[in-house]
Amino acid sequence: MSRDQDIQLEKDRARYGLLAVVVSNLAIAGVAVFGVWRLNGNESVIIGVLTAAFTAVSSMTTAYLGIKAVSNTAKSMAAASAATAAAPPADTPTAPTQRTP
Repeated sequence: MSRDQDIQLEKDRARYGLLAVVVSNLAIAGVAVFGVWRLNGNESVIIGVLTAAFTAVSSMTTAYLGIKAVSNTAKSMAAASAATAAAPPADTPTAPTQRTP
């Protein structure tokens, strides 16, 4: 693959991953709102539903951001490793030869 294709593939992965997280979070929020609406004021159950929804949304978002951060770090480390492996070795200085009087 060329570099441009790799960059485009990574952009697509990030875009669709974020889209999946946003749609999932909206679905969780929608189900929580519907559940609260149907409970008609039962506070203890409403608190449980909202707590579960908040936990699910925050876990999903944190997981996505964590996986994305690790992926970006691994990619940059691999690129740096490839760059140092491809670079020619630097000239190492040699000790001066000793002269005898």
